Amino acid sequence: MNGTKKKKPWRKRLKRLIVLLVVLGLGVGAVRLFVWPNLQASATTTYGSYTATTGTISNSMSFSGNINVKNSETFTSSAASTVREIYVSEEQEVQAGDRLMRLTGGQTIEASFDGRVNEISVEEGDEVASGATLIQIVDFNNMTVSLRVDEYDISSVYVGQECTVTVTALDLTFDSQLTHINRIASSSGGTAYYTVTAEVSVTDDVLPGMQVTVTIPEEEAVDAVILNKDALSFDETNSAYVLMENDAGEMERVYVETGVDNDNYVEIVSGLSDGDTVYVVEETANSATSGLAGLLSGLTGGGGGMPSGGDMPSGNGGGRDFSGGDFSNFGGGGFPGGM
Repeated sequence: MNGTKKKKPWRKRLKRLIVLLVVLGLGVGAVRLFVWPNLQASATTTYGSYTATTGTISNSMSFSGNINVKNSETFTSSAASTVREIYVSEEQEVQAGDRLMRLTGGQTIEASFDGRVNEISVEEGDEVASGATLIQIVDFNNMTVSLRVDEYDISSVYVGQECTVTVTALDLTFDSQLTHINRIASSSGGTAYYTVTAEVSVTDDVLPGMQVTVTIPEEEAVDAVILNKDALSFDETNSAYVLMENDAGEMERVYVETGVDNDNYVEIVSGLSDGDTVYVVEETANSATSGLAGLLSGLTGGGGGMPSGGDMPSGNGGGRDFSGGDFSNFGGGGFPGGM
């Protein structure tokens, strides 16, 4: 053997790797310093626009309920007798005082309210026992609605309060008002509920038992400036503002005072007028910037970068572990064998 000492292959690889890292570092620095600011400056911001209008806005409470019969009467025989004469037929409209049926023994049955003959249970000539069901009259036009109001909302409702009743199956809405509050609570899951009754006049196609939604208005603003809530933004103090274009064509903040809010639209008490157009940022993007960001992320370890743990790659799939090891063998420049 001659006296020449061969350099170990892993030291050559390490030198190349370090040089490559230095070059990459200088390249990334140059991109960040010179290219990146220009790309950021060319980013495009897209705005959505909304227009303030004048109208009426209100918010409300909604409850589920059912249609119930208000006036219903089923007539029975007061003694054993025979049905002598029936003056009406089923589905016939009757008025209070109209004769419905006559029995032996002088018993005459008359309607006690305006309504409709819902059912006739006997025929002329039938012999009936005492207490037998004879005929039923129901008022199908003036009904009631029962709804349950929990303990958190009951203080907001009162007798005489206006409301609307929407019949779910028919998509019909009727004006109504609350007529009674049962102040003895029932409980469900630890929450107290109170039964509230409303009276409503309905059409013939609305039947007892149908489900309804009762809507009770809380606040209302008439002839107010109204804006879609999506147009609002909020600063760090939760103060509401909108973006408006100034004379220089730039977007600037305009703070607004809000009022009645129905979750979709909001009353603008001050800050805007009818017809004002406002803007909201929808997107700020630049495809070149996005691509460069991905490149820089890759170069600076943002996923898929250098192996972690200090394992240096070797050409044969092996390597030397420098993690937590002894670096005393590194030459004068801090690199193995010097540079």
